[in-house]
Amino acid sequence: MGTEQRPIEADRLYELYGKPLEKDHKGDYIAISPEGETVLGSDLLRVAEEAEGALGPEHTLFRLGPRVVGKWL
Repeated sequence: MGTEQRPIEADRLYELYGKPLEKDHKGDYIAISPEGETVLGSDLLRVAEEAEGALGPEHTLFRLGPRVVGKWL
């Protein structure tokens, strides 16, 4: 996947798996794997560490509400 496609994929993942959680979890963090598996929590570092073990090395981190925190490779 080229770098120009990554923002589009991140947007798609957020729309499918993050946006439905905004109302009840605004300000929380979510890690989403390319397959749609998620880790949710209020502490960015904890979510990142848990996602590394649960989702593997490649997932995208978001803050629910304001968008993309970063790409985890």
